[in-house]
Amino acid sequence: MPSYSAPTKDMQFILHDVLDLTGSDIPGYDELEPDFTRAILEEAGKISTGVLHPLNVVGDTEGCRLENGVVYTPTGFKAAFEQVKEGGWPGLDMPEEYGGQNMPYVIGTAVGEMFSSANQAFTMYQGLTHGAASAILAHGSDEQKQTYLPKMVSCEWTGTMNLTEPHCGTDLGLMRTKAEPQDDGSYKVTGQKIFISAGDHDLAENIVHLVLAKIPGGPEGIKGVSLFIVPKFIVKEDGSLGERNAVSVGKIEEKMGIHGNSTCVMNYDGAVGYLLGEAHKGMRAMFTMMNEARIGVGMQGLAQAEAAYQNAVIYAKDRLQGRDVTGTKNPDGPADPLIVHPDIRRNLMDQKSFTEGARAFILWGATLIDQAHRGGDAAADGLVSLMTPVIKGFLTDQGYDMTVQAQQVYGGHGYIEEWGMSQYTRDARIAMIYEGANGVQALDLVGRKLAQDGGKHVMAFFDLVKSFCKENSGSDEAYDRDFIEPLKKASKDLQAAGMYFMQNGMKNPNNALSGSYDFMHMFGHVCLGLMWARMAKAARAALAGGATDAAFYETKLMTGRYYMARRLPATALHLTRIESGAETVMGLDATSF
Repeated sequence: MPSYSAPTKDMQFILHDVLDLTGSDIPGYDELEPDFTRAILEEAGKISTGVLHPLNVVGDTEGCRLENGVVYTPTGFKAAFEQVKEGGWPGLDMPEEYGGQNMPYVIGTAVGEMFSSANQAFTMYQGLTHGAASAILAHGSDEQKQTYLPKMVSCEWTGTMNLTEPHCGTDLGLMRTKAEPQDDGSYKVTGQKIFISAGDHDLAENIVHLVLAKIPGGPEGIKGVSLFIVPKFIVKEDGSLGERNAVSVGKIEEKMGIHGNSTCVMNYDGAVGYLLGEAHKGMRAMFTMMNEARIGVGMQGLAQAEAAYQNAVIYAKDRLQGRDVTGTKNPDGPADPLIVHPDIRRNLMDQKSFTEGARAFILWGATLIDQAHRGGDAAADGLVSLMTPVIKGFLTDQGYDMTVQAQQVYGGHGYIEEWGMSQYTRDARIAMIYEGANGVQALDLVGRKLAQDGGKHVMAFFDLVKSFCKENSGSDEAYDRDFIEPLKKASKDLQAAGMYFMQNGMKNPNNALSGSYDFMHMFGHVCLGLMWARMAKAARAALAGGATDAAFYETKLMTGRYYMARRLPATALHLTRIESGAETVMGLDATSF
């Protein structure tokens, strides 16, 4: 059975040595002293390792079941959910007014990684609730906030998002679910939604569904979509639960992974719903939840890669196979451990350099969200909006690849269920698809985000990289060679790709769109290159200051050098693909496929 150990030390390094939380002027960050964050992370780590992780394989093997209209979660999930609720973890970064602890988003993100690494399917129940609560917080009336948020922040009630229908996925303008206005101001919602994560279960006494639907007579297409609060049980004026609403589970989807999460077909048969936000402005309200969810899904890619990597390292050190070509390393045994072999090292270094770089990237992104929301910084809001498809698309693509590489370390045992590596790969696979498939993320990045606000956000990113390189070059030849120069080159590749889109995309939009996926990955590599340059700077400073744990910082530097030398040069390949244009992509007639 796999194991999991929360990477709290690495998180502390990023939060304090790299991001310098207490040195920031973001409101609330002055309270995030190292001892304080360490206590939170270590406690979350204990729950992750001791409570959630042992249920990961249980959820995978048992799955959820639907009996007489009721969905039952796997053995142990309900008791674990109670423990998570009692600890106040679901409301860690939610407002105190509604029962939350009002901690910065960056702390919630770090905790979320640990919970997801330990048990992704389980963590989705509270994760989706957090997103639904955020949408109500941003767009709900005072009455709606008072009615739903206290119970959702505590996870006494959970939440969902209902977008997809059988005939339409990303193209939500095609949806058929309708909402008929009633005399009392409510609506009757009728339609079917599919792929609804945590759609029904036995963990909470009520489930608050956020449902996209069209009000008859509204604008055509996506402009006619509105968002509605549709509770499983009607909430009475005194806050108690009333009658069961006309919403039911059609079936539980049989999936490749995340079996412990109840992914449902939901039927709405004239269910009572309440408009959230303005009529025909549903996508604006839903995107409050979607953007948060996309960053959370990016974190899931990292989380599964981290858990898989930890187990691959243990196996590589334990499994004896062959002899080191440079000389025997285990003379008392019949063979040397796998980890002596260069290709195994390459495999593990790919994983290690990705997970540590991705962790820094997503925590940096979380600080931008705090800067935007707590500090009212429009520039930070624009930058994180630009980064959202990169965080979601790049980290989930790479995260899945890393779980596959972890499987590969095991050889045939990686393909056998009893070793548990298959689950990480299967669970990671959905992250590339839901909350907007990664191809859509790439189109969003190139088609919308690059030109947003006149392109000032992408220019701000390039300026950020340029300023970092300028401010930190010249002091040490090795640092310049290993970190600054590779980062400069990768950033120039990314800028060249953007220039190609500007020069060729207007003449033929396919020239830009056919290169969008490569651009998303280029952008991700440059972001991780920037993170590694920042981490290397912090590690060097710690060593120069006489750090007691020199091995940790030396390991960080070596891992960073690997990424810059072996992974970051992928930007050149992506640029070559982009500059080849759309001809070879679009040249084949559809009938020839």
